[in-house]
Amino acid sequence: MIIKEEFLSRLRKIFDLNLYEAKVWTALLSRGVSTAGELSNISDVPRSRTYDILESLEKKGFIIMKIGKPIKFVALKPEEVVERVKRNLVLIAQEKSKRLEKLRDDEVLHELNSLFNNGIKFVEPSDLSGSLRGRQNMYNHLDMLIRSAEKTVTIVTTAEGLNRKMEALLPAFEKARKRGVAIRIAVPVIAENVKIAKEMARFAEVKDVSHMGINGRFAIIDSEELMFMLLDDKTVHPNYDVAVWLSSEYFALALEQMFEVAWKEFVPLSKVAGKFR
Repeated sequence: MIIKEEFLSRLRKIFDLNLYEAKVWTALLSRGVSTAGELSNISDVPRSRTYDILESLEKKGFIIMKIGKPIKFVALKPEEVVERVKRNLVLIAQEKSKRLEKLRDDEVLHELNSLFNNGIKFVEPSDLSGSLRGRQNMYNHLDMLIRSAEKTVTIVTTAEGLNRKMEALLPAFEKARKRGVAIRIAVPVIAENVKIAKEMARFAEVKDVSHMGINGRFAIIDSEELMFMLLDDKTVHPNYDVAVWLSSEYFALALEQMFEVAWKEFVPLSKVAGKFR
């Protein structure tokens, strides 16, 4: 049985399978019911590995083992496999989340913090910078910065970026607001994001920059740290988006002061929201 490499590659990414698992699974799907030996021949997977692969697929919910001799394996409908994999992923994620939550009061975390606190003493201020590749990594880092904010969070984003930030950073924004952090967001307000802008206004001061033609993405935290995105989010794929993070009070404060001048020229959301009713 010949399966295109491109198709196998897609299966591996979607279902988190290795190459042998993808080959054996597709071989079994093509037969419905089969033995390990037959599947080894069909899939071109070494017989010595086939039983291990089938056992792994069974644990993951892709197939079931038929009782009897010789031992046979039964393929499940792909729709059923998708549902099983989804349920398993949720259970695994919940279990890992519980373990990580318990780690908060564990001596392991105290040990890790001790290592970090001792190590950070030897770090030069100029070394506290880095590049972030991939939009999810960027949002993870921005989430961390917002959660550690004590005074102010200033964000400039695009019309599309506002919707993404609402989805990715809402819990961090809400917690920051409860801590008394002042949050300001400058964004082009359009029909497609005005609803999100109003939702953001519950915990942030939102202003429209459409009339000024501003198209940029950056964040300033406590006038000490800043993060700015290097590429146009309209043209770059999320996986290749790039940002730079700096911990520089001198630079961050200078940028914040320039932003203060521009902020006065931006239009409050309350004055533009009515245009989109």
